Amino acid sequence: MLKDSQGKVGFPLPGPDHCLLRGEMLEATRVQELPGRAQGACSRFQNACSMVALVTGSTSGIGWAILKALAVRGHDVMLCGMIHPEGLALLQGELSSLGVRHSFSQHDLRRTSEVEAMIEQTERELGEIDILVNNAGVQHVAPVEELSPEKWDDLLALHLSAAFHTIRMVLPGMKRKGWGRILNVASAHGKVASVHKAAYVAAKHGLVGLTRVVALETARTGVTCNALCPGWVLTPLVQAQIERRQAEEGVSEEAARHDLLAEKQPSLRFVEPEELAELVLFLCGPGGNSITGAALSVDGGWTAQ
Repeated sequence: MLKDSQGKVGFPLPGPDHCLLRGEMLEATRVQELPGRAQGACSRFQNACSMVALVTGSTSGIGWAILKALAVRGHDVMLCGMIHPEGLALLQGELSSLGVRHSFSQHDLRRTSEVEAMIEQTERELGEIDILVNNAGVQHVAPVEELSPEKWDDLLALHLSAAFHTIRMVLPGMKRKGWGRILNVASAHGKVASVHKAAYVAAKHGLVGLTRVVALETARTGVTCNALCPGWVLTPLVQAQIERRQAEEGVSEEAARHDLLAEKQPSLRFVEPEELAELVLFLCGPGGNSITGAALSVDGGWTAQ
């Protein structure tokens, strides 16, 4: 093993003292000269080479944990989401302290033109995207007959259509470079259903299906596409469900949390955002080279039942 000038660790291979990334010559690990896809894949497996990562919905919860983990590894990151200025300043300050390039995008991902604008901004300000994490999401709970068409359209647009549009836009660049990682944050609800969540469950099942199609279409390109299927994670979305249960049932917050977990998650503990971030780091490394088209459960046994 060796370190580059910034102290990042990589695994040396014989060959010239450089790797090619986004058209720049970066001093890094010694990467063997290989044609086409192989050289691109090898260079990106060396952690000394900085990559560009876009994580949607990354101003809190799972998205922030993933984005921060990638930044800690030295990768340039696009922060995306809705957040007040004070909170944004805190996140940007933390990213600046890590010494990586970063920017911020605030777009309405329910609209195709806004998704395209986000991708274009990322490429303009940071470079072509190497790692795409589709994480943005909302929740709306109602019986089917009470679910408004507007809510249905919003949830499918944000959870499913936005992911399709980001993927279709980044794939040409990833294929040309011969390397890319696409991670779609689905849910245990991408595998099983729950009452009063028709739009969410439909969108997450669709996201898992989209993941598998993309994986098949890119199987020989050096690009992988996988879905993460977490169970209950204590994010703002889940906290809102706990508070609603607390109010409806007249129980303590602790009891509402326990009951929520007991219904679905045998481990009786919330999945930590950092656990999902560690899985993303693994899938972006050499260990993830042959993992594609998978819907990876991180759910404390929820879908094993």
